[in-house]
Parts: sequence; structure tokens; C-alpha cells
Amino acid sequence: MTDDILTYSSDKQNILTGTCTPVDQDVEILSLRPERLTDYVGQAKVVETLKIAIDAAVQRHDPIDHVLFHGPPGLGKTTLAHIIANEMGVNLTVTSGPALEKGGDLIGILTNLEEGDILFIDEIHRTPKSVEEFLYPAMEDFSVNFVFDKGIHARSHKYRLKRFALVGATTRIGLLSSPLRDRFGILRRLDFYNDKELIEIARRSADLLGVDIDDEGASELSKRSRGTPRITNRLLKRVRDYSQVRADGKITQKAVEEALSLEEVDEMGLTKLDRQYLKTVIEFYHGGPVGIEAISATLQEEADTLVDVVEPYLLKIGMINRTSSGRRASESAYRHLGFDIEK
Repeated sequence: MTDDILTYSSDKQNILTGTCTPVDQDVEILSLRPERLTDYVGQAKVVETLKIAIDAAVQRHDPIDHVLFHGPPGLGKTTLAHIIANEMGVNLTVTSGPALEKGGDLIGILTNLEEGDILFIDEIHRTPKSVEEFLYPAMEDFSVNFVFDKGIHARSHKYRLKRFALVGATTRIGLLSSPLRDRFGILRRLDFYNDKELIEIARRSADLLGVDIDDEGASELSKRSRGTPRITNRLLKRVRDYSQVRADGKITQKAVEEALSLEEVDEMGLTKLDRQYLKTVIEFYHGGPVGIEAISATLQEEADTLVDVVEPYLLKIGMINRTSSGRRASESAYRHLGFDIEK
């Protein structure tokens, strides 16, 4: 057995070395995330705010203020957390609200942070209340309080943490408690991207993936990306596969149209679920108003999925209206799906 292993290792030429070989680089997962603010496309005011805050913190040799990003998914909240850590030259620790099930989970992370490190909590609004309370002194005083024993023998001990910065991300800032929200020094909302910005992102990602994309192809891709860079990159990979197998490898407008037709993404970027949502409101509830729970039950989809993933873009392009009595389909939704507009 030993001889077999030694022979295998010899044949593979330093397979056990710690250096990165060309083979490793070939199979390494390629990240399309920008690593610096200068490479980040869009969200100009957010980027300018962060640049000023980072430069000031670096000059003072202090951690950056605690930062909270909020907005629809896929707009770059996690990417910005990585960029902040890169610009500050510190380590980034990543977790999420649902993963922090008890106070000990958070305390274990906090006590392992080094001076100036970044702690990123995704979906921070889903952090349990019992865990959230440990964040209050950690964010304000860089300390956590331990309670030993119980009853008359109970005693508290304050443990000093190294100064760190918390970066939180949430798709539903309204569910974040006021005490936690007020402890962030920088609160910024990320908005949907315009077509010009998405074209730039598509070209950059295509270059990283090593594929050729023309102007018409990038423009068509941007129109179907729902104003979201994550969707741009996801659709780009699907179009790349299609053009590689069914075309000459170059991403053109025709290749985008044919590939995304297979993906059931229409010319406005609406997916099958989006269209089912609109058809449900129009056909089952006569255009509304109808509550989200009724739509959820009819579609057999989680209400949170509809609120967080489907509705933001439909609201942005005016396909639905959200009223106090429920959701209504707009005239543009009727026209887009080919329904007669009810009088």
C-alpha cells in the first residue's frame, strides 16, 4: 500500500507540496466579485461614502464604523463587505443571522477577532433576540458580559474584545430592531442597477470568464437581468454554455435570446415564477387587491420568497401595486401577459 502511494505521489510531481500548481489554478473556483472599490460598478454614493470612511479610519489607525447595508438580494452587499476588509487590510469573518443559534456561537466568534477585523453578518434581521443582545455591548464598548453560576451565587464578568467593525446585511430592514439598527454608524441602501451599469458588469465578467461578448449581446443580457448584478452573472454563465455548444462561442444578441428562452426568462427579465405570480393575481383574483398569503397559498410558494425575491422587481417596473388592501396588477402587467385590461 505504501509503495503504491509513493509511486502515485512521484508520478503526480509534488502533489503534496503547499504551492499552487497550474492544475490547482485550473480547477480553482473563479470569483466574479470585485476586490477593490475602484473595480466596483454602480452604487456611486455608497462607494463614495465607504471610500471616505475607509480612508479616514486608515489615517486614524482605527476600525471603520459599523456598517449596515440593506436592499433587495443580489445587489452587492456581501461583495462590499469583502471589499471593506480588503481596503482596510484586515481579516473578514463571515456568518449569518440564522447560523447564530445561541449566545455562545457569537461569543466564540467575537473573542477570536483580531484588532480591526471585520465581522460580516448576512441576513442580520434573522439573528435571534437572545444572541442580538450580546451585540449591543460588543458594538458600543467592545466587550461581552459573561454570567457565572445562578441565583444568589450569580456573578458577571466583563470580557474586553479587540476593536472590530461589524458589517450587517439585510433584505428587510424593517424587521431589524431599533436598538440594533441605531448602533450602526453607516446605513446605506443599495438600489437596482441601470442598464449601462449592468452592461459594464457583463463585459467585466465575460472578460474574467474568458468569453467574447459583443455590444448587442451585453445590452440584451442587461435588459433581462432585473437590475441585479448577481442575475447578470448567473445568466451570463448560462449563455456562455449555450454559445459554446450551439453557437461559435461568441455571445451575441441572438445567442442571449435563444439561451434565455430555454431558461424561461423573457425580454423584461421576468422568470416563470414572476409570470405565475402575475397570472395568479389576474386570473384567480381578478387583478386584485389580494393579500400576499393568498397568493402564496395559490402558488404553493413561501410568502417570504415572494416578498424578498419576486415583488421588489415587479414593484420597480410597475407590474404590481402594493396597497393597504393588498396587491393589484397594473395595466402594464395585463399588456405584458396578453390579457385584456379589465374596465
